[in-house]
Amino acid sequence: MNQLEQLRLYTTVVADTGNFRQLAQFAPRDATTNPSLIVKAAQQPEYAPLLAEVVASHRDRTIDELVDRVLVRFGLEILAVVPGRVSTEVDARLSFDRAATVARARRLIDLYARAGVDRGRVLIKIAATWEGIQAAAELEAEGIHCNLTLLFAHCQAVACGAAGVRLISPFVGRIQDWHRKNAGDTWDQAAHAGANDPGVRSVIAIWRYFKRHGIATEVMGASFRNLGQITALAGCDLLTIAPELLTALQQEQAPLARALDPAEAMQADIPRVEYDESGFRYALNQDAMATEKLAEGIRLFAADAARLDAMIAAH
Repeated sequence: MNQLEQLRLYTTVVADTGNFRQLAQFAPRDATTNPSLIVKAAQQPEYAPLLAEVVASHRDRTIDELVDRVLVRFGLEILAVVPGRVSTEVDARLSFDRAATVARARRLIDLYARAGVDRGRVLIKIAATWEGIQAAAELEAEGIHCNLTLLFAHCQAVACGAAGVRLISPFVGRIQDWHRKNAGDTWDQAAHAGANDPGVRSVIAIWRYFKRHGIATEVMGASFRNLGQITALAGCDLLTIAPELLTALQQEQAPLARALDPAEAMQADIPRVEYDESGFRYALNQDAMATEKLAEGIRLFAADAARLDAMIAAH
């Protein structure tokens, strides 16, 4: 049994890709996308016709609606391959606008519904800003389930749990990236591998907190740089993994033990915390890594959203 098969014994495996033709070989339950992945996929000859088809059929629509239609078109192709859910992202440029985020999420869900997709198979992906989390609380109350992304700080996770968010995607690799860059020449990769990786530690702390306090929000580790980060999180609710690392897991035959134990977490001495808006903003501000990576992530996703706009406008 290879490590991908072993991992599935403890964790739901999700494919992190917009390349739906790669999905079948990994048999993931769910798939996640973001503007960066869609832009990358739409530049490939086998996927470019999908974008052109959407634009040709809806030339009278605004750019933002055409973008949503393109995202849903890719999502539909993914849902034809995976048995579970697809995550479709709201434009990152709306990350600080609660009302606009809610409106775009409703439109995405409506587009899926018109295509015959039950809303239970779609997660609306939103940046875990205070405004994004509050938008997700409103959407969850309507039965529109959300995946809160660009999550780097414990306070973000706690606020998402309090908001009743269906799923969060705490990032692993980007956290390690920040710590490695911050440490400079003093960084010791071997000393910060596996369970000692700062990104892995962050996800474990969130997962244990949720299990200890009976919070139903699903924890999906994301943004992996190597197999050690993945295997150190075996037992996490879900892990979203890029195709190249899924392939590496398939090729690895070494035994893979469960790393996260729910029974242990439920008995752990972990105090419950709560955040109002000012408390959340202050806690996030006090975490330099999370503040910087959240801002950087929004900028990068916003830039790729603009690139997708341009690709659509060029048709």
